[in-house]
Amino acid sequence: MKNMRKFYINGRWIDPVEYCDFEVINPATEEAVATISLGSSADIDKAVAAARNAFDDWGHTAVEERAVLLDKLIAIYKSRSKEMAMIMTREMGTPITLSLNEQAPAGDGHLQSTVDALRAHQFEHSSPRGGSMVRNEPIGVCALITPWNWPINQVVVKVAPALAAGCTVVLKPSEYSPLSAILFAEMVDEVGFPTGVFNLVNGDGAGAGSAMTRHRDVDMVSFTGSTRAGITISKVAAESVKRVSLELGGKSPNLLFADADLEAAVNFSVSSVFSNSGQSCDAPTRLIVEHSVYDQVVDLAVKAAETINVGDPLKEGDHIGPVVNKKQFNAIQAMIQMGIDEGARLVVGGTGRPQGLNKGYYVRPTIFIDVNNDMAIAREEIFGPVLTIIPFDDEADAIRIANDTPYGLAAYIQSGNQERTQRVARKIRAGNISINGADVDYDGPFGGYKQSGNGRENGAYGLHECLEIKTITG
Repeated sequence: MKNMRKFYINGRWIDPVEYCDFEVINPATEEAVATISLGSSADIDKAVAAARNAFDDWGHTAVEERAVLLDKLIAIYKSRSKEMAMIMTREMGTPITLSLNEQAPAGDGHLQSTVDALRAHQFEHSSPRGGSMVRNEPIGVCALITPWNWPINQVVVKVAPALAAGCTVVLKPSEYSPLSAILFAEMVDEVGFPTGVFNLVNGDGAGAGSAMTRHRDVDMVSFTGSTRAGITISKVAAESVKRVSLELGGKSPNLLFADADLEAAVNFSVSSVFSNSGQSCDAPTRLIVEHSVYDQVVDLAVKAAETINVGDPLKEGDHIGPVVNKKQFNAIQAMIQMGIDEGARLVVGGTGRPQGLNKGYYVRPTIFIDVNNDMAIAREEIFGPVLTIIPFDDEADAIRIANDTPYGLAAYIQSGNQERTQRVARKIRAGNISINGADVDYDGPFGGYKQSGNGRENGAYGLHECLEIKTITG
């Protein structure tokens, strides 16, 4: 990988105003795989100025011109998809099979969904009574701040709709997984987008992220990360009345009714929580089970967990890898210990590394049972391979427990009764509901209720986030 310390600004790889080195650590080995530089407010000023200067022309380009450039980006991305997968495995420890089959394909999947939405979108239409023309226009300069857990997925779901809408962008990926974003910037450069349309500055939240959020020439901030950081961004952005789109934390309920296919439902539940080492904001970490099948579900969950292996992310297979860094490892260990101290019953896993793994930030897949919804492990986002199992009495009780959370990103329902699944889905306060293990939909809007954020990503809905509405009368 080249240009590790450089930033991509105004169509060129340039040196930072002042170098501030930061090592990117492979969490499987605890060794540095690259060194980047953390950007400052001066670097952000350069990137925003480039984006602002480019906006006047890019914002008025024809829809098909933008679509053709995105088509080229898709082709280039697909040709380098394996390279992208390997980079994510090294920078954040995603097992290579998961990187190849899910992480990397999410990039071109969302790109294609955005291009389809762009070509289908009606940028001008008449008002209902025909007295005005209603026009969509790009909002302007977009500051995009992305997380480390699904790195290229989150880069693409922000960059693609912004460019499609006619916005110009400044991207700041997580400093823990910046290498995939650097590779993506190389792809954008190869396409030949006009200079200044896309810019990348590496950095941390307190430095580059804060500078982007408060910048007067930034029209919109899109952020994915913790609820705490999202609140801070909202407060800072409010000073200049920016549009803010937030995809934040979750503590997603997974309602398992007695009439479900229990074995299939439990296998899905366990694998979904442990996949990506539990580092997914919409993971179904609260398994809420009907009393009549509770003991049976616990037995099935223990058996399913015993099949989950932890190991080297460079080896192919269905095992899970490490969590992203030492800070995350320590936080997960503290939450597991808290669950033990709270009186939840530990039936799988626990603190410490898995047997035989003495190096790397590996966490033991862990299951707590006899959990009540007031415990910290049922209320706080752990962001690791930790499942809590909670009993419920009846449908009303299940819905009550599911909604008893400050979050509302996702929820899961498993039942053999279709009328029940639809009825319950309408009563749960969450932005995304999956029924009986339904697959990801790249076109479906993704985002949350309550402290899980505001705004939506994916397809046409991501495009709408980046557009203003203008009414022309007379």
